[in-house]
Amino acid sequence: MDSPPGDRRGARGRLPLAPRAAPARRGLPLADAARPIDRAHRPILAVWELTLACDLACGHCGSRAGRARPDELTTDEAFDLIDQLAALGVLEVVLIGGEAYLRDDWCELIRRITARGMKALLTTGGRQLTPARAAAAAAAGLVSASVSIDGEAATHDALRGVAGAHAAALAALRALRDAGVPVSANTQINRRSAPELPAILETVIAHGAHSWQLQLTVAMGRAADDPALLLQPYELLEVFRTIEALAARCREADVVLWPGNNLGYFGPTEHLLRGTTPRGHTVGCGAGRGGLGIEADGTIKGCPSLATATWAGGNVRDARLVDIWERAAPLRVMRDRTVDALWGFCRTCYYADVCKGGCTWTAESLLGRWGNNPMCHHRALELERQGLRERLVQVERAPGAPFDHGRFELIVEPAPRPG
Repeated sequence: MDSPPGDRRGARGRLPLAPRAAPARRGLPLADAARPIDRAHRPILAVWELTLACDLACGHCGSRAGRARPDELTTDEAFDLIDQLAALGVLEVVLIGGEAYLRDDWCELIRRITARGMKALLTTGGRQLTPARAAAAAAAGLVSASVSIDGEAATHDALRGVAGAHAAALAALRALRDAGVPVSANTQINRRSAPELPAILETVIAHGAHSWQLQLTVAMGRAADDPALLLQPYELLEVFRTIEALAARCREADVVLWPGNNLGYFGPTEHLLRGTTPRGHTVGCGAGRGGLGIEADGTIKGCPSLATATWAGGNVRDARLVDIWERAAPLRVMRDRTVDALWGFCRTCYYADVCKGGCTWTAESLLGRWGNNPMCHHRALELERQGLRERLVQVERAPGAPFDHGRFELIVEPAPRPG
């Protein structure tokens, strides 16, 4: 692995070797024509992996980031893609990685996004987001940045794989605020971070964040290598009791509590998580409906988190973005999804026609196919009422490539009686 500058020894020892990503899949087929439903859907949000290079070694990283892809877009190709995003109707472009600032032209791309009438946002681990980099991004037009905070210092550093990562993340929040960039925070919820959520929120408040996004750690990439890190479905019951209390603290501190797409689903805290959204509740997976994901090599997916092997719709080096959006089969899946595609508990659920199985990424990473998502608050509560719980056991390991996953077996068993 190319050595990132600074301390190479993290809380878990030496940084793990990051895999080399394969070159982009090219020449993927497109349908002969777009349908009315394909033209009716337009992405409001694009999440763009500018590079797969990273200066952290996060234990939950689904993309196994570390090394740049071998065929990442050139600056001119990225400029052209930005123009196509604007023409397609995208309003916000969230820059991610790897680590976006490790690409030399990242501020040029922010400037181009802004010039095309879109908002540029950043999600970062913040290890090397210096005051100079923050000021340059602000001058280019960055409108907001979210810094990852995954626990108190020891837990965060262990999860992020580098000693001092927590202190660097807090320094990044300060640098961004000093540069005039509004800041938010995001947190992965897993067995290590869940007990520290109250302390994380106090840190978020103290550093002036306007919002706090929560998301469950998903069994993709490095997270699939450490099943003990992942929450069990029945552990959601305690997590959501904590979130309910934290929602009140967020309101008191004027911090927006913002759920990731795999958090919630029609439990009693749903109104606290999504009460300010247009429908006030989850509306199912938005991949290929209101959002799209872009990989650094020009690969287009309906969601940036989905496995590239099964969800790549095309490459902007082969086709125009609008044609991939309207005519690629993987991007049409969620537009066409009905309850008939669901299975297991999700097929019989009262909310099936609205939720449609929730987060595709979460379900597929666990069970090898989407349409049955055990990481659901409503589902855990329903099983609890029956004296049951679900438990996940890994039966197949992930092979070790970016965006890979293993497979888990879902066991339904009697819930232990209290006391």
